[in-house]
Amino acid sequence: MNIRIDLQFDGTNYHGWQIQPDKPTVQGLLKEAIFKATGDDVTPEGCGRTDAGVHASGYVSNFRSDTSIPCDRLPYALNTYLPKDIVCMHAQYVDDDFSASRSATSKTYRYTIDNGTFPNVFADRFAWHYKYPIDADKMRSAAEYFLGTHDFIGFARSGFTVKTTVRTIYAIKIEQKGNIITIDVTGNGFLYNMVRIMAGTLVFAGAGKINPEDIPGIISSKDRSKAGITAPPQGLCLKEVFYL
Repeated sequence: MNIRIDLQFDGTNYHGWQIQPDKPTVQGLLKEAIFKATGDDVTPEGCGRTDAGVHASGYVSNFRSDTSIPCDRLPYALNTYLPKDIVCMHAQYVDDDFSASRSATSKTYRYTIDNGTFPNVFADRFAWHYKYPIDADKMRSAAEYFLGTHDFIGFARSGFTVKTTVRTIYAIKIEQKGNIITIDVTGNGFLYNMVRIMAGTLVFAGAGKINPEDIPGIISSKDRSKAGITAPPQGLCLKEVFYL
């Protein structure tokens, strides 16, 4: 049986999703939990890699198992063996050809900024504290230029291997409530550190360090040095993965 599970995790204590030797990862701990709960020694597939310290509220994974545990009880079984900062929220049987990674059509990431003068201790693990004034309207103006299909090589960290660096951004929504600013970005795929670099660039636009009208030129330059900084990992959360 091919089983899809939906996860939430606080990535603070982990070196990302993918298994790494001698380092705690979400995939590694989930693999252990599946073995303890079902007896199946399988490596769960994930909907994508996440960097160290990055979170997820809607992460999708799948694995194959002949376990007798009913799907509606499987989250309880897995959560017995998972740490408190990784939670299986739902499980369901899916078609044999379903792949958490390859079947995904788009994803939404949220980046959170704490723009207070002093850091909010309750947001510290999940937001970038940026104490300098930010104009959210300028951020929205800059964000419009990211929409559509572009070559985002200038918004990626080096050291990755992909067939193409062209991606399509479907929507960017920026909201502010008090000192908290959120950036929701939906696209058909993202390069290594792409959302964090976009977030850093939008913050620089809001802070007056980059003119919103300069964004098209920054994108077309394909020059990483022209974009903003790479925003820190704790502000990033994979919010939702979409499938046909």
